[in-house]
Amino acid sequence: MTKWVYSFGAGHNEGSASMRDLLGGKGANLAEMASIGLPVPPGFTITTEVCTAFYAGGRNYPADLDGQVRAALAGVERAVGLSFGDAAAPLLVSVRSGARVSMPGMMDTVLNLGLNDTTVAGLAAASGDDRFAWDSYRRFIQMYGSVVLGVDHHRFEEIIESVKLDRGVIEDTALTAADWQLVVEGYKETVAGETGKPFPMDPWEQLWGAIGAVFGSWMNPRANTYRKLHEIPADWGTAVNVQAMVFGNMGDDCATGVCFTRDPSTGENVFYGEYLINAQGEDVVAGIRTPQPLSGARAKPGETSMEAALPGAYRELLAVRATLEKHYRDMQDIEFTVQRNKLYMLQTRNGKRTAAAALRVAVEMAQEGLIDRDEAIRRVAPASLDQLLHPTLDPQAKRTQMARGLPASPGAAAGAIVFSADEAEARAAKGEAVILVRIETSPEDIHGMHAAKGILTTRGGMTSHAAVVARGMGRPCVAGAGGIAVDYGAQTISAGGRILRAGDTITLDGATGEVFVGHVPMVEPSLSGDFATLMGWADAVRRLKVRANAETPLDAETARKFGAEGIGLCRTEHMFFDPERIGAVRQMIMAEDEAGRRAALARLLPFQRDDFRDLFRIMSGLPVTIRLLDPPLHEFLPHGESELAEVAQALGTDVATMSRRAADLAEANPMLGHRGCRLGISYPEIYEMQARAIFEGAIEVVRGGGKAPVPEIMIPLVGTRRELEITRAQVVSQAEAVARETGIAIEYTIGTMIELPRAALTADAIAGVADFFSFGTNDLTQTTFGLSRDDAGKFLPAYVEAGILPRDPFVSIDVEGVGALVRLAAEKGRATKPALKLGICGEHGGDPQSIAFCESVGLDYVSCSPYRVPVARLAAAQAALRGPAGDRTA
Repeated sequence: MTKWVYSFGAGHNEGSASMRDLLGGKGANLAEMASIGLPVPPGFTITTEVCTAFYAGGRNYPADLDGQVRAALAGVERAVGLSFGDAAAPLLVSVRSGARVSMPGMMDTVLNLGLNDTTVAGLAAASGDDRFAWDSYRRFIQMYGSVVLGVDHHRFEEIIESVKLDRGVIEDTALTAADWQLVVEGYKETVAGETGKPFPMDPWEQLWGAIGAVFGSWMNPRANTYRKLHEIPADWGTAVNVQAMVFGNMGDDCATGVCFTRDPSTGENVFYGEYLINAQGEDVVAGIRTPQPLSGARAKPGETSMEAALPGAYRELLAVRATLEKHYRDMQDIEFTVQRNKLYMLQTRNGKRTAAAALRVAVEMAQEGLIDRDEAIRRVAPASLDQLLHPTLDPQAKRTQMARGLPASPGAAAGAIVFSADEAEARAAKGEAVILVRIETSPEDIHGMHAAKGILTTRGGMTSHAAVVARGMGRPCVAGAGGIAVDYGAQTISAGGRILRAGDTITLDGATGEVFVGHVPMVEPSLSGDFATLMGWADAVRRLKVRANAETPLDAETARKFGAEGIGLCRTEHMFFDPERIGAVRQMIMAEDEAGRRAALARLLPFQRDDFRDLFRIMSGLPVTIRLLDPPLHEFLPHGESELAEVAQALGTDVATMSRRAADLAEANPMLGHRGCRLGISYPEIYEMQARAIFEGAIEVVRGGGKAPVPEIMIPLVGTRRELEITRAQVVSQAEAVARETGIAIEYTIGTMIELPRAALTADAIAGVADFFSFGTNDLTQTTFGLSRDDAGKFLPAYVEAGILPRDPFVSIDVEGVGALVRLAAEKGRATKPALKLGICGEHGGDPQSIAFCESVGLDYVSCSPYRVPVARLAAAQAALRGPAGDRTA
């Protein structure tokens, strides 16, 4: 027979903290607290397996569950000396949810269950307090009516407000027993009117109704949303905890409260929390009354601390705080009740905390000896470090949401709406804060994206152009906000019936994807000494090196500041869109022959040389991987007729010629067209110019007394060994020519991006002429799935929702498909060349789950946007600890 029910408390504990998958976090911790001698009211847990069976069986329970519940409840009756449904000495219970991971406020709770028109008199007699009994009864009807019967809770509040108005009082505490009896009658009439049935008086009917409501709440909209945000599988289910009631609302020697063993906002090692005299748990969180502080040190004038009001219970609570932190070795979130000066523990769990608090708690607990350094590294979620590196919205600030898109780049930004990159740049130059709003961005928008405080697009996904560039720049970005309509002609954006115009202020939250009307106050980030401490511990254990994707001096300096160990991807095409250079680029594209192209490229050479020199100087001897030109040439041409005319005039040609050349270069599917090494083979002079600029820039650093760089020159989109042989020869010829001309030979390596399935499948052959592989997993994901990352955002969320894919493969690497190609290419490449250097430079290089995969494959480094470098350093350390060295201690 399957065991569906586990008891806890009163010396009979069938569970423990290790059983959270079966008992849920709350049930497992109640059993654990009881087993270490803390005062826990007795009860029992109905397992998560019942929840799974409940949904699998069409919302029906296993046949033998009823008998196990009745037996467990009989045990509670014996423990407390009360009987469920007894008129004279009624046992009342609470019914609470409890998933294996904490989901605060997402599911439902019912208190005081077992009360009815008969047992309320027994409770009044047993407590000697009629008011308390009727207050408890009205609370039960209100909770049960709302949670189980579906009556809007505002209907109940209206009745209370009406009675208070009649009595001329403001606080609930001023109502008498007779008043609460009137409220109860009003509640019962409301329930009957709303549901067509009288309020249930049978305690067993009440109990099964509440159990069903808790299981039902596992699939309510807010729980579904929370699970989606936190990647919690729906098949985990929730447990149900049924526990003997203890009452914080029996008088002035009773209280209820919530506390944290450390400050959850800052991580400071101080007791933090609130309580209310003569109240039940929901009063603390509902805001009906103002909670008071626990400690006297935190009490303000006019406040009464628990330390002053209930000194004995407070001393017990301090002892419990110490016991729980020592036992669980983590900051705890505790719920408690005091009944007639006796303390009872209702819950403990690892407390939710800000990133800053998580960092401080982990470091200080390691320094205190509660945990070791490896455990401190494991305790901080790498992605949460984003909160420390960017401004965030003030959690206390009021806000009006306009729309929601994808959280493409973290941080918060507010500014005036502008619709063009040129306007963004012009207004930013005057000191104005602007938000660049585009349907989608293109490489031509780079200058405006850099000038803007944030970027909003209505198309594109997490790896769209806007998202990738914004992350690299450290700009907040909300992408794919399809609910917003952008009208460039009218200079407006609209959503949900609201219209905003150019110049109106909006606020973006790049961490959540939300767009708000007006300016929402923000909190500026600050990096504490704890950050450096934890990063130092992480660097000591990680094997993977962490580089940055960077092509500007600012990017490179930011990367160094955050601890990057080199540049893993310098996208040279981003350098071509500078206003001083784009003319020469377009002249090169428009040239009719090789001589014309070489003349234009000669104008570009000094710019490229200076770019590379600056990067080499900043990186000071660290590796710099430079990708030669990758995108198709038509991307550098203007699109509108007026822009074509302007460029034609600048180039000394006409619009017809420009249009004809643009038509010649146009492709049906440019992502798979004339780009990457195919350009270098068709127009070898392009790669020759870039290679020469790299070597000349490196020599300028050496002549200037800087550390000699070792450039890693990367050929993009290689699919065959012969392509790499041809383009490698172009680079080598320039290295030799520059060495002859200057008398200085620069050490360098030549490798390729593995971003096509064919390259992965033939990696053993390609490795014969490559010094390194860098996996371009953005394009490898596109070519493996046959997906356009800019268009997939329209349907990928539905695929994830339906369980077709576990997550967006452009955000976290598809281990089964794309990952299999990466693993195969790594094995084949190193079979040919055991010392072959392997890295990853796609957006996956900053994703913690993808980094764990990179560790398992044995890559040498990951490369990510500068602001993701700390995230990657910590994720790489955690991945190393999960590997063969995972059992090491500090």
